[in-house]
Amino acid sequence: MNNKEILQIAMEQSAKDLGCKVEDFFGNENKIIPFTFSDEAKKYYALPIACNMVSYGTNIVAAATDECFDIVKEYITKFHFYHCFENPNMRWLNSRLEPLGLTVCFMAEYYLPDVNLLKELPCDYELRVLEKDDFADLYKPEWANALCADRKHLDVLAVGAYDGEKLVGLAGCSEDAKEMWQIGVDVLPEYRRKGIASALTSKLALEIFARGKVPFYCTAWSNLRSVRNAIKSGILPAWVEMTVKPIEKVDEMNK
Repeated sequence: MNNKEILQIAMEQSAKDLGCKVEDFFGNENKIIPFTFSDEAKKYYALPIACNMVSYGTNIVAAATDECFDIVKEYITKFHFYHCFENPNMRWLNSRLEPLGLTVCFMAEYYLPDVNLLKELPCDYELRVLEKDDFADLYKPEWANALCADRKHLDVLAVGAYDGEKLVGLAGCSEDAKEMWQIGVDVLPEYRRKGIASALTSKLALEIFARGKVPFYCTAWSNLRSVRNAIKSGILPAWVEMTVKPIEKVDEMNK
């Protein structure tokens, strides 16, 4: 699988997430379409969603419900596409969404492996590939990024780093789409800054490829530690997303 094929698979999945066409991501102008939730969307998307904006670096494709369609259309017309994902412009959007009971919720950057950079990285600790039964007892707070207790059925594969028999780092992946598995990683605090995270991430990405799937990775813009890990692992920025949800749902998340 080459980089062009990897990107094509990612864009095809994003098109399913939004209900658009792959070619929409290559347009010179931003585009808005009616939002329709699909069974083929990534598994972590959860209704209600009022709008989701996706950019692969050329434009924005926004899918919006009727209640905020005109506001979102004006927004992505008014501002240059990458400025739509930042303040102060986002304040313009939120001030018009809030009377509708809506607000910007999730914002994230997504990464795909570069096959020219991805390789197994050295590690001072033993790395072990773990199948589903092997990590069934590892749903603990220290591994909350690698494994998701709320969606155990989606976790399909992991790689652990061991100091003797002590698990000191864990990367896991979830089958969030038919062709794409998402990587998350955790390392115990006293074992950080030793190259464990990047060794785990790159090893797991290669294991995912060996199973015929595309690995992907997600970070918040402000999580520099995670960003550095992705880049060191040979996994580079590919697209960004911003999601609008009801204020009451966002408030529940903050409790």
